[in-house]
Amino acid sequence: MNGIKAKLKFKPNSFDIVKEGNYVVCAVSGKNIPLSELSYWNVDLQEAYFSPKEVKLRYEQIKLKK
Repeated sequence: MNGIKAKLKFKPNSFDIVKEGNYVVCAVSGKNIPLSELSYWNVDLQEAYFSPKEVKLRYEQIKLKK
């Protein structure tokens, strides 16, 4: 993806743009996510996820550490 990587502050149900850009990177898969398509993130970990699949994978990783 061409463009500039954004830096976001994730909040429940929204996010603030800290550094302007047009995509973020999925914390699990490393895939680029256009901001217009960003739907999944973790407020506590401040991570973005590409899809529900990556959300589930991260949840399972966290659960194993406990």
